[in-house]
Amino acid sequence: MRNTARWATVLGLTAAAVCAPLSGVALAAQGDAPSALYAPSALVLTVGHGDSTATVTPERAVTLTCAPGPSGTHPAAASACADLNHVSGDFDALTMREGVFCTQQYDPVLVTVDGVWQGQRVSYERIFPNACVMNAHGSSVFAF
Repeated sequence: MRNTARWATVLGLTAAAVCAPLSGVALAAQGDAPSALYAPSALVLTVGHGDSTATVTPERAVTLTCAPGPSGTHPAAASACADLNHVSGDFDALTMREGVFCTQQYDPVLVTVDGVWQGQRVSYERIFPNACVMNAHGSSVFAF
């Protein structure tokens, strides 16, 4: 009988701990906190010339927030967020647009992305052969 009472107490405390936060979320959802309903999507993008993260100094850096709405210092935040939403945040899926022609001059450009996309940690880096190729990938994502 004593073990039954102990289990009942543990189950009761567990239920209180689990259900209490849920009722708070339900109340918050009805209140003035709509941003709590979105998984965060906030990124820092950098660009610099060179072909190694160890030797490249970032020349430009921008912030990009996509949830609950596009914002940040990225000059085309709305279209960059739309491009990323189209590929579900997969930077490798940002391919070169058709009809864009770039020279084959090798002047490497390194792009890095760090942050959170829909609540998941993101760390991405890519070396493009030149700025034209970089700008042709991902439409407006890398255009900063």
